[in-house]
Amino acid sequence: MEEKLKIKLSIADRVYPLTIDPKQEEGLRKAAKNIENLVKKFEQNYAVRDKQDVLAMCALQFASKIEQGGIDQSEGTKAAMERLRALNDLVYSKLGE
Repeated sequence: MEEKLKIKLSIADRVYPLTIDPKQEEGLRKAAKNIENLVKKFEQNYAVRDKQDVLAMCALQFASKIEQGGIDQSEGTKAAMERLRALNDLVYSKLGE
């Protein structure tokens, strides 16, 4: 059994101590870095006084990317299924000749 790892992540000027599986560390550190970069971007481009507002906008941006990815994947899956059905129909039509 793998031992837990204790790390501290800094997000929006706050430190968050976490106890995690070691295999999660890289992903969590990258996520925290991405959040920090987006926080800085929002603070530079918008007159924002409250960190909570900035963090809410970060959450919205990341969540919308995930949702849009799911929508795009779903649309891609639909198109692939339509092509497979057409190919299947073509194969069956040739077998029937």
